[in-house]
Amino acid sequence: MVFVCTGNICRSPMAEVVLRHYAQRAGLSHRVASTSAGTGDWHVGERADERTLAALQARGYDGTTHRARQFTTAQLQDSDLIVALDRTHERVLRNWATEESDKDKVALLLSFDPHADGTLDVPDPYYAGQEMFDDVLGMIERAVKALFQQLEPAIRSTS
Repeated sequence: MVFVCTGNICRSPMAEVVLRHYAQRAGLSHRVASTSAGTGDWHVGERADERTLAALQARGYDGTTHRARQFTTAQLQDSDLIVALDRTHERVLRNWATEESDKDKVALLLSFDPHADGTLDVPDPYYAGQEMFDDVLGMIERAVKALFQQLEPAIRSTS
């Protein structure tokens, strides 16, 4: 599974780390591959934004090993699920897909959260303060938890 945002230093690394946490807690980390990427190449090789790391650390997650990378079209074929953090990323990913089966792999993260109240986009906290990063992490945690709860039975049945 690949989580995708713009630069791969704020939202998508949060989602990657949170999913990895749920998989590990369920004893399924050997069955779940969680990674992240950005649609752009501005931050390739950089660590996650310091505010991302602070938000993660405050909730007991470790994002310190993350290094930003850009999404590649090869990931469309290699991934079972590609999770976009907002509709802009979803459009870009679907445009990059040449096969309908690859387009069908793209989903919006908040579409998994039954409490999202029609909100489809996880806001980009990059130009905001720490409080926004904390709020965004909360949104991501709820949606990733709901996503994992949907996937867990299928993951367990193939173990």
